[in-house]
Amino acid sequence: MIDAGAAKPKWIFRIATADGVSRPAAAIVCIVLLVLVLLPTFAGRNLIQDLIFLFYMLALAQCWNLLAGYAGLISVGQQAFVGLGGYVLFAVTLVAGVNPLLAIPVAGMVSAALALPTALIVFRLRGAYFAIGTWVVAEVYRLVFAQVKALGGGTGTSLTPSITSSVPGIEWVKTLLDVRTPAARDIVSYWLALALVVSTLAFVYLLLRSRQGLALGAIRDRETAAASLGVDINRIKLAVYVATAAMTGMIGALIYLQKARISPDAAFSVLDWTAYVIFITVIGGIGTIEGPIIGAIVFYLMQRYLADFGAWYLVLLGVLGVVVMLFAPRGLWGPMAERYNLTLFPIRRRLIIDKEKDEVKGLAGDG
Repeated sequence: MIDAGAAKPKWIFRIATADGVSRPAAAIVCIVLLVLVLLPTFAGRNLIQDLIFLFYMLALAQCWNLLAGYAGLISVGQQAFVGLGGYVLFAVTLVAGVNPLLAIPVAGMVSAALALPTALIVFRLRGAYFAIGTWVVAEVYRLVFAQVKALGGGTGTSLTPSITSSVPGIEWVKTLLDVRTPAARDIVSYWLALALVVSTLAFVYLLLRSRQGLALGAIRDRETAAASLGVDINRIKLAVYVATAAMTGMIGALIYLQKARISPDAAFSVLDWTAYVIFITVIGGIGTIEGPIIGAIVFYLMQRYLADFGAWYLVLLGVLGVVVMLFAPRGLWGPMAERYNLTLFPIRRRLIIDKEKDEVKGLAGDG
């Protein structure tokens, strides 16, 4: 006979993002970050310069991944904001006399401001037309800056030694590590690049864990369904486009502060600042934070050890890209994460259902 008065079990529902793997991974990330901060004290100059390049590409890949992997905006014109950031830095330092370190956030703000009217144009396009439109916009920027004689016109210009040496921290590094000015400049650039890539990763991670990140995940999975649930798709996409433009502009400013020379063809190169970034994101795993990290490391190793093969190096890059897309559509990180249940940056929400434990209540004062 069933007791009608028997208490039904109570269930507790909660949403979780972290898991048992991500917490040890966070400790490992902190250790790696500490090692990277201290690396210039014992590493050679060549390694420092290689890592600066790796940090640049990783930060750019994270920006493009946020734009394409989550917002669905497949852009092949992000070099517009790399070049724009670089030219803004040169303009405010050479013409206005602003300190190069202060010029980096200025480059980000100018890039974000110009991304708004750019978005009004390219957001009218869809799919492949959007991709081509962003490329055309980048070419327009290149042609415009090629006409600015104060910044070298089509041949470009260079920062003066007084500007490149005025970055705060160079004299302190020279004294602390007993190195010459060029080496000290590379070390300061290394720390700035490290700070920028960590800030980019933190921004992307915190954004994807927020309510806006939940909306981005819905847009990535099914845009029509997201719209039916009340997600303002155009507003979210515009915010992501402007935010990635600002970050890309700051990255571009730092790139050309370290290079100390800029020209329109180099600053707005689709191969250097977009094609390679797309390759990194695709082979690593688009739509994940971990994927571009894996892709950047693979790209760096291939360039480091295969670039001497000339044209064969580009052929090998293409072959690797085709093989990954055929046999691992989710990138190199996808199968690895699935097989070993790895999550370095937990952003997916999981519904956890727990049965409420029976508690003895009222023993202390209910009488």
